[in-house]
Amino acid sequence: MRLPFLLFACLLFACSPTPPQSVELTNIKIARDKWGVPHIMAPTDAEVAYGLAWAECEDDFITLQEQMAAGKGKLGEIKGQDGLIVDFAIKFMGLPEIAAARYDKEVTGRFKTYLESYADGLNAYAALHPDEVLLDGLFPLTGQDGIVGYLLGNVEVSGAGKDLQKIMNGKIIKELQSNFPKGSNAIAISKNKTTDGKTYLAINSHQPLEGWYSWYEAHLISDEGMNILGGTFPGGMVIFHGVNEHLGWAHTVNHADFSDTYKLTMHPDNALQYEFDGEWLTLEEKHHWAWMKVAGPIKIPIRQTNYASKYGPTFETDDGFYAWRFAVGESIRMGEQWYKMNKATNFKEFYDALKIQGIACLNVVYADKEDNIYFLSNGRLPVRDPNYDWSTVLPGNTSATLWDGNTVSLDSLPQVLNPECGWVFNTNNTPYSASDNQDNFVETALNKTMGFQGVGLENNRSSRFLELINQYDSLSYDDFKRIKYDRQYPSKMILPSATNLEMLMNLDATKYPDIADAINLLSTWDRQTYLGNTSAPLFLLTWKYIDEIRKAEDRAVRGGVLTTEDCITGIRKAKTELLEKYGQLEVEIGEMQRHIRGEVNIPLGGGPDVLAAMYSFEQDNGQYKGVAGDSYIELVRFGPDGVEIESVNAYGSSANEGDEHFTTQMELFAGQKLKKMTLDKEEVLRTAVKVYSPLKPL
Repeated sequence: MRLPFLLFACLLFACSPTPPQSVELTNIKIARDKWGVPHIMAPTDAEVAYGLAWAECEDDFITLQEQMAAGKGKLGEIKGQDGLIVDFAIKFMGLPEIAAARYDKEVTGRFKTYLESYADGLNAYAALHPDEVLLDGLFPLTGQDGIVGYLLGNVEVSGAGKDLQKIMNGKIIKELQSNFPKGSNAIAISKNKTTDGKTYLAINSHQPLEGWYSWYEAHLISDEGMNILGGTFPGGMVIFHGVNEHLGWAHTVNHADFSDTYKLTMHPDNALQYEFDGEWLTLEEKHHWAWMKVAGPIKIPIRQTNYASKYGPTFETDDGFYAWRFAVGESIRMGEQWYKMNKATNFKEFYDALKIQGIACLNVVYADKEDNIYFLSNGRLPVRDPNYDWSTVLPGNTSATLWDGNTVSLDSLPQVLNPECGWVFNTNNTPYSASDNQDNFVETALNKTMGFQGVGLENNRSSRFLELINQYDSLSYDDFKRIKYDRQYPSKMILPSATNLEMLMNLDATKYPDIADAINLLSTWDRQTYLGNTSAPLFLLTWKYIDEIRKAEDRAVRGGVLTTEDCITGIRKAKTELLEKYGQLEVEIGEMQRHIRGEVNIPLGGGPDVLAAMYSFEQDNGQYKGVAGDSYIELVRFGPDGVEIESVNAYGSSANEGDEHFTTQMELFAGQKLKKMTLDKEEVLRTAVKVYSPLKPL
């Protein structure tokens, strides 16, 4: 980035514009239940989309605007330097250009009408609430802007952005292997394995509790066959995972190879020429501009120069020129795919939606009223030349490494349908361990180019789930809940990035007298993280410090191991912190780890990579606030009498401090309790606390 010598300061003072007159859209109804969850009803899907946009704006307009500003390269004008980094990353990736080039061809028919009606709802809310708009010129938004947001989200969740970050930070290494996301859980149980003869589904994503990718619960109902309840994000125009009257599904993050990095061979004399199939080609030079907020209304323009090669976005590092290619950029049909999944009425229709392969990544765990259960490690993966090692930086001088267009077929991806054992699951573990051993998908040579985690790459959650599920010939709904809400680490602890994690519990205390008491406490710990457990804080803090050390040294990679020094250093630091804060090693986890928002500050159990996972960050007051892990939870039963649903979100339906539903689900969430929900429109209307219609400017 280069700062120009002349800095432009914009000091513009203007009164808020007077909102235009409006008309009530009485065809659209938003029914708020006692928890504040919006149930949006309309004759058409498109009208539902408008109502969903309106409800999301009411509940989290700030987050929604930040996402849309990023897609338009304007986040730096809101959030300063942090936003500017995002603006330039999006410009470098070319996400707006990808959306523009593909929009008219790939966004068509009913979904296009749906998408643009959603944009109309956003624009109407902004026009009628100008005092809430963060940035002049952000609105009006278009359907195409929404697609850019979806592209960004897919890049983030696929892990491709971490490869990009390594390049942009000048950390090109031989094997580009990112740290794993925090994770998610999904479980489907056939009625043949349940005591009440019902089919169970656990939708249990582990996301940040607040921010861009935090869950927003909504219920969408139209006279055109839409009736789905589940989770989306602020700015999401459909339900990302949830349940309708016929079927439901959960997503978890998977870890395949969704992007590639290339080292270009540059001409010895001509600075911007690179070799490709024996010819010298010239890089396309690109200058990106964005504005950065400095203070108050003062903004300055910043320029960044990057390049483009045949492989994609390209730029210079201290180690030469590198190019980056990512699978997400090959399609913009992810929104349409989710829309069709929302509308599916049986497994065939759902599978047909999966064939679109617009969603570039994400596992799917599925169940339906016909008792089909299904696991798919979904991905839009390019057909790659098996003669290359795609886990490393690739040669950028040959068309043999330039994949384009052809995608690995859906039926070649790891999947399990209706296994004999009666269950499928995923906890971000290897897709070749999704069911009982005899029912699992067999890894093939194709995985050398797809890059899924291989056989045996489990995590603590998958190991613990397998320990629990194998205890039951059949299980009740209460048993199902106990598994979902389990807070115990397995008998053999393991992480993909710390395959020998168990060594932390088996150190020789006699060799380290200064921390012998802490080593003994870890070795006798029951591995529980429930609220009253007094040994868990020592482990949680020890792991925090070990993780920090390994990440700083780029050692937190797939197949990584701990050293004895890692363990001893982590334990020493954890002991020091506990003694300084509490005067003792044994402290109840609920005293240290808290569920905090506004005026609510309550004990919170769980820990990293237990089934009921929780990740927490230290606050200024020394407490640890839960920030990610268990977030939106939806448990579903399909039976003869229809669909039974229970759910909970981490905080409440509104992100607006002072709103009555800013914190209303926190006690439920921390107490591992759920609220009953329904797909029945008449019941929703009968029990609604408030029913109203959105507005449209005249």
